[in-house]
Amino acid sequence: MPLTPLDIHNKEFGRKLRGYDEDEVNEFLDQVIKDYEAIIRENKELHNQLMTVQEKLDHFANIEETLSKTIIVAQEAADEVKNNAKKEAQLIIKEAEKNADRIINESLNKSRKITLEVEELKKQASIYRARFRTLVEAQLDLLNQDGWEALEHREREKERERDRERDRELREMY
Repeated sequence: MPLTPLDIHNKEFGRKLRGYDEDEVNEFLDQVIKDYEAIIRENKELHNQLMTVQEKLDHFANIEETLSKTIIVAQEAADEVKNNAKKEAQLIIKEAEKNADRIINESLNKSRKITLEVEELKKQASIYRARFRTLVEAQLDLLNQDGWEALEHREREKERERDRERDRELREMY
């Protein structure tokens, strides 16, 4: 057990003849008690400061550990968000490509249909023009003819031609 200032103060020395000067010893012991008390106080203060510093150090160590864990979690979350964003971007791109392909195919089909319709309309227009031209020419011929006799003559010729055609067909049949 360590020595206390009270132990030093209460210490009594035995007396012998030719011993030390009692006042000198008491003064020295008083000085030792004061110095010892000062050292004990300083030691307590240093111990308290050490405890305070240790508490702060522990607190900062906990903060550091928490920050490290937080940084790791944040990094993992950032990586996850980044990966999710990449996946979503890839899905969006694939969807856009599918839509683009669909739109292109639909446009090509429409273009083909329109081209076919245009060709059909050109054919119909050509046929119409030919028929109209024939009609107009026939009407001009009628206007240019001398009269009803020529028309009757032509009709009779057409009828004779038809009769000949029928006779030929009948002969071929029998």
